[in-house]
Amino acid sequence: RLMFDLQLLAMQGDVTRVITFQLARETSNRTYPEIGVSDPHHPLSHHGNDPAKIERLSKINSFHVSLFAEYIAKLAATKEGDSTLLDNSLLLYGSGMGNPNVHDHTNLPIIVAGGANAGVKGNRHIRHEKTVPLANLHLTLLDKADVKLEKFGDSSGIIEVL
Repeated sequence: RLMFDLQLLAMQGDVTRVITFQLARETSNRTYPEIGVSDPHHPLSHHGNDPAKIERLSKINSFHVSLFAEYIAKLAATKEGDSTLLDNSLLLYGSGMGNPNVHDHTNLPIIVAGGANAGVKGNRHIRHEKTVPLANLHLTLLDKADVKLEKFGDSSGIIEVL
């Protein structure tokens, strides 16, 4: 929570407008006794389809997302001119793993928040018919932030529905 609060203050004070923040290392052995999970995080991600382990991993993931949700709420409550910090920010939250048990990197859990003043439409769940490289989302977000590139990583184009 403190790191999210520091980010909010940095943006509010216009110290920076670009932040990269890793909430949890994917190989972390951190435990979460504050939410009732005493198992280390990374070993739980290799759950072997054990329902009890999946439940504990879900608690950790839910906890992480709750911290992000608190941050989003604070950004939305922080006025900036005629708008809010959330409206003037473009945030990407997610993971490089769809199914960590098998190190699968498709069907990634990704959240895009903010960006109303850049034309990003919110309150939607977008599912693509075909596999789309995550780099397409990165390229699209750069475009929304007026950073015009033809390609980013293995991108194959802009995501028009964003």
